[in-house]
Amino acid sequence: MLDFTEQERAILRLVQADLPDSLTPYADIAAQVGCTEEDVLALLRRLKDCGAIRRFGASIKHQKTGWNHNAMVAWVVPRDEAVVERCGTEAARHPNVSHCYYRPSSAPDWPYELYTMVHGRSAEECDRVVAELESMLDLHDHAALSSIKELKKISPTYF
Repeated sequence: MLDFTEQERAILRLVQADLPDSLTPYADIAAQVGCTEEDVLALLRRLKDCGAIRRFGASIKHQKTGWNHNAMVAWVVPRDEAVVERCGTEAARHPNVSHCYYRPSSAPDWPYELYTMVHGRSAEECDRVVAELESMLDLHDHAALSSIKELKKISPTYF
């Protein structure tokens, strides 16, 4: 169990909520708590280094920016490391793709192993992006799973 000073607990209360909407969010948090920006960053680094957190980053609510349609596109990709690497790299470069990852499958009824999260301002835009990816990657067997509703996107609260 990690022990935290009162100041560290105050920092953690702030960073587990929404970060300040500014160019200097860590300095803003430091000012609220009465410490330095480096103190805030050092605490976060310490938590990452010891494995208490895996990462620390922003979570964008893309619907508020006009990106109202998404689809997780699952692709059948040859089990060839060079092909997987090429397809993943090219897909990740597309401006409408926010996530791209490879997950080998051993399920006989689920041949999909490359996944791309596609975003668009309309369903038609998402369809266009999937068609672009299909042509660009030279992959033709895929399943597009459209998002219907976002159920949860929050972090746990500890302090």
